[in-house]
Amino acid sequence: MELGSMVSAVRSKRVLLGDEVRPAVIVIKDGKIHQILSDSDFSGDVAGEVLDVGDMVVMPGIVDCHVHVNEPGRTSWEGFWTATRAAAAGGVTTIVDMPLNSIPPTTTLGNFHAKLQEATGKCFVDTAFWGGVIPGNKLELRPMIQAGVAGFKCFLIHSGVEEFPHVNDCDLHRAMKQLQGTGSVLLFHAERDVQQTTEENGDPCQYSTFLQSRPDDMEIEAIRTVTELCLQYQVRCHIVHLSSAKPLTLIQEARQAGAPLTVETTHHYLSLCAENIPAGATQFKCCPPIRGSVNQEQLWSALKAGQIDMVVSDHSPCTPDLKKLDNGDFTEAWGGISSLQFGLSLFWSSASKRGFKLSDVVRLLSRKTAQLSSLDNQKGSLAPGYDADLVVWDPEREFEIKEASIYHKNKLTPYLGVTLQGVVCLTIVRGRLVYREGSFCPEPLGKHLLIPIQPNCEAQ
Repeated sequence: MELGSMVSAVRSKRVLLGDEVRPAVIVIKDGKIHQILSDSDFSGDVAGEVLDVGDMVVMPGIVDCHVHVNEPGRTSWEGFWTATRAAAAGGVTTIVDMPLNSIPPTTTLGNFHAKLQEATGKCFVDTAFWGGVIPGNKLELRPMIQAGVAGFKCFLIHSGVEEFPHVNDCDLHRAMKQLQGTGSVLLFHAERDVQQTTEENGDPCQYSTFLQSRPDDMEIEAIRTVTELCLQYQVRCHIVHLSSAKPLTLIQEARQAGAPLTVETTHHYLSLCAENIPAGATQFKCCPPIRGSVNQEQLWSALKAGQIDMVVSDHSPCTPDLKKLDNGDFTEAWGGISSLQFGLSLFWSSASKRGFKLSDVVRLLSRKTAQLSSLDNQKGSLAPGYDADLVVWDPEREFEIKEASIYHKNKLTPYLGVTLQGVVCLTIVRGRLVYREGSFCPEPLGKHLLIPIQPNCEAQ
């Protein structure tokens, strides 16, 4: 079957349907799942070719709702062409692009239109977009909702780039008033500056020096603010990239009190730990930081208990010079980790050893992420009427991450040389074969996903 062609049906001995893995045939019509049949019920009467994948696992494509594509403006860091190819190679069929690190950031209606124009004709998978909340842009929020952003992100601490300043309490109250009644969601980079008790004079090439500069208290303080706002305004709130397990009690208490609050963690917090980061290895730097192994196990327990809703990449690449590998200074290096292509394999390599099932993978990497982005009526599930977005993969097979097989624009990643379990073989987006074993369809077939306006958004 040619890359880029429309698939009529996919047959496998291992199709994940609900919590069950069983033989089935997924019949596709007009890019949607038309019906799901048992092998014996399938007559073979479809217009085109049936793709038989043997006993490879067929699942809904991954929805990665935390990706920094950085285009326009910082396209040397990443871009839609490279990011979405990497996504397709990792079984990711939908990404949601973050509003910052591109110039201009997605903080006005005009900037959103510029972003859409820039992304046109460059996406190999479907792409939705977050807007941003910064000081003074409250009157841009509703127009951006009406134009189709999936929601908004803000920072409670310096974002790392000047054009996306962080918000104070007044800005937050103004934004919350705009978002009330819209059904939209506000995402928080939840760290706040706190009074440091220790002197910061350690060796900047030691990871422990950087880790001490971003203690758990910074996340606790920020999340206390988020939970109060969420309860007060009853606007959907979401904590991005939770690295510390300590604020989970606060989150649970707020949810029990009726806060519409969700939380994600990332592949790097689940796969990497502070004790194993070598001196000067700034490819491991991100904010909030990778913490210790005890904390990591607490994050896994929270995932298992349903206290953490989803797992994302927070793919945040940059050019190699910004990582300061020449002097290994963690305090100066850009904070961000590239992993968009490897999320499924990273997660499965660790999760399978901890008793997680394939159905957990779909819940945490596809269904809940689609829900957060208001895409859960078309993405993240294998059911009739949903987009035929499928990942076909071998969860038993292993592979080593080598630079030559990385499709991100910049290849620097802490995972180089790591062996993972779970090889993505085919990726299908809306019924079209976009990726197969290292090859891509000749042209980008992804589309922009604009979120329909919630009914009471215009009324207020």
